[in-house]
Amino acid sequence: MQTVAIVSQKGGAGKTTLALHLATAAHAAGVVSLILDADPQATASRWSQWRAGAEPDVIDCASPPLLAKKLDQAVELGAELAVIDTPPHADSMSAAACRVADLILVPCRPRAFDLDAIQTTADLVKASGKPCFVVFMAGPQRAINLYREAAEIVSGFGLAIAPVVLSERAAYHHATGAGKAAQELEPGGRAAEEVAALWSWVRQRGNVLTRRHVNKGVAA
Repeated sequence: MQTVAIVSQKGGAGKTTLALHLATAAHAAGVVSLILDADPQATASRWSQWRAGAEPDVIDCASPPLLAKKLDQAVELGAELAVIDTPPHADSMSAAACRVADLILVPCRPRAFDLDAIQTTADLVKASGKPCFVVFMAGPQRAINLYREAAEIVSGFGLAIAPVVLSERAAYHHATGAGKAAQELEPGGRAAEEVAALWSWVRQRGNVLTRRHVNKGVAA
């Protein structure tokens, strides 16, 4: 099983949005996926309730010492991918998630306050020694200079940048409020394209195979 930790010490960075959409995209691609909800606000768990049992499953995990046990539970459930949604301002849980992760994603809005706050997260994730990438979230759809400047700041903190942006789009907000992901609400929309591109990149980075190819023993 591959594990992706979504980590940011700043609130409102888009951690849960990223976790929900990534896990849902993986599930749609045939990868048995689930979300570990490590945020006491339990937003991912509420979203799961709104889905009325539709996958991906969400497992509550609000205590760092329980994280390893919950991951073992995920393996027992047959999961091929676990996505950990971590809380803000929580060094112990974020550090624990980083330790067990195969890949760390740091959501960040390309805005001054968010970029200024990312240094704390950068120090934490770099200490883990795990592969880590910043995913720009909720920024303007066409702002080349803005993203270039944001990338320069992030690079200055020693973090790499994912090649896919999840832009500010109403589909993300409407979908999560309805217990869905954007690609489920608007399958042919721009948000769906962004999520598909992100999942394709994560799948390659994490060597996550689709279930149909796993059964055949052939890499996706």
